[in-house]
Amino acid sequence: MSNSIATRAAPPGTKAPTRFRVLGAISFSHFLNDMIQSLILAIYPLLKGEFSLSFTQIGLITLTYQITASLLQPVVGLYTDKHPKPYSLAFGMGATLIGLLLLSVAPNFGMVLLAAALVGTGSSIFHPESSRIARMASGGQHGLAQSIFQVGGNMGSAVGPLLAAVIIIPRGQYAVAWFGLAALMAIIVLWKIGGWYRQQQLAGVGRKKKAAVAVHDPLPRRTVAWAFLVLMVLVFSKYFYLTSITSYYIFYLMSKFHLSVQSAQVHLFVFLFAVAAGTMLGGPIGDRIGRKLVIWVSILGVAPFTLLLPHVNLMWTGVLTFVIGLILASAFSAILVFAQELVPGKVGAVSGMFFGFAFGMGGIGAAVLGSLADTHGIEYVYRLCAYLPLLGMMAVFLPNVERHRVK
Repeated sequence: MSNSIATRAAPPGTKAPTRFRVLGAISFSHFLNDMIQSLILAIYPLLKGEFSLSFTQIGLITLTYQITASLLQPVVGLYTDKHPKPYSLAFGMGATLIGLLLLSVAPNFGMVLLAAALVGTGSSIFHPESSRIARMASGGQHGLAQSIFQVGGNMGSAVGPLLAAVIIIPRGQYAVAWFGLAALMAIIVLWKIGGWYRQQQLAGVGRKKKAAVAVHDPLPRRTVAWAFLVLMVLVFSKYFYLTSITSYYIFYLMSKFHLSVQSAQVHLFVFLFAVAAGTMLGGPIGDRIGRKLVIWVSILGVAPFTLLLPHVNLMWTGVLTFVIGLILASAFSAILVFAQELVPGKVGAVSGMFFGFAFGMGGIGAAVLGSLADTHGIEYVYRLCAYLPLLGMMAVFLPNVERHRVK
């Protein structure tokens, strides 16, 4: 075990410090994982031309990947809550590696779908367990820990399209295989993280129940169920809108402003970079001022900008998408920690449920929006999706469960 990750557990009765090295390692793994995943989205123009795909088929690729991930994640989270598997992260990344290599040689649309399903399977294993590790290493700063963890993934999603533009688009489908090196690196890091996770398990025997004590009095089941429903609606609005950008923004820019694939991918990178920055801000701000307020502002607050987006020129399109990404992305860390605190002791199941639901909404959104783009045009998609953030008004119905810290 590398000294950069291995640390001792805190003695019983003391507050564990925030393990920034562990958080950095799991965030880096998230960077590599989501960079690989973003390649699928980034090479859509290449796949569309290679296999003569319609927008509906493009949406089906995203649907296959997202549904595979979303259906398995809650199951993985629920199982590992009861039976933790420290080294499962490395094995999950192995499935991602196989899917990536298959994508590089896929001869037809069916094999592309199989490759996307394998990458989705790896993602379904990665997210619930890595979210648990982030919480274990948080030292009580749960929002900050989730933001550090998630910003790695968002940065990976931002860098992926740039690397695709430089490496894959000029060389073709076979160049996807080069990114297998990133998957191998992630497997090594995740194996080391698994060793740290195993140490925490051994040191925590007999103290598991104490670690799972709620930070607030249990809420009635009906209140918890209603809060989960509201949070799901907010996740739906966020990820349906994000999917309109991540899956179709390149095509929108190429259609409306006649940009090249490479230029459009640079614009997509700007948006994804803003998403990463917003993710980093949302968690620690939620720790300080309350997660409910962050959720409210980040979803509903973006509505004026989404409503303007379909009606502006290229320069303002870039500015507005940056602002949209920055504000909208701040919500998920707050939503996830809010949900974890509603059901203490079920970190894996809650994380799997929300990551899975988010991915599922992304997949369904891609399929639905792809079909709309085929029948009504790509610009219609953005005029319609502009109203989704108005669902942020639902945040007013969330219960007040947090203990706000006064600094």
